[in-house]
Amino acid sequence: MPSKEHTRTAVVIEDDDDVRDLLHTVLTGAGFRVHTAPAGLAGVEMVRRLMPDVVTLDVGLPDIDGFEVAERIRRFSTTFIVMLTARAHPSDEKRGFEAGADRYLRKPFRPAELRRHIQEGMAAADA
Repeated sequence: MPSKEHTRTAVVIEDDDDVRDLLHTVLTGAGFRVHTAPAGLAGVEMVRRLMPDVVTLDVGLPDIDGFEVAERIRRFSTTFIVMLTARAHPSDEKRGFEAGADRYLRKPFRPAELRRHIQEGMAAADA
């Protein structure tokens, strides 16, 4: 459990209300203070303002795609980025990593799987 001195922060960039609500619930349950954005540009600005520990990022967003969002975030942040997407083609996964994602999970995903990836990423960042 995070200490009160540093509650970990997460930003969820996801246009689907149901998925965004699920991610909010999963991350809150994992001890994060969660902020959400329904589009890419708003998400980039939220990350710039909050400098979160973790970002979950959909690829299919209404304004700019998740690959562009990741590239923009990487210009100013080393936050742990988990791309969550229905795009299953290996070239999409490769593009996600090239854009700056630390992990690439396909929808539908299991909440426990997401928590595990985030815990591994946080442990590596704290090491």
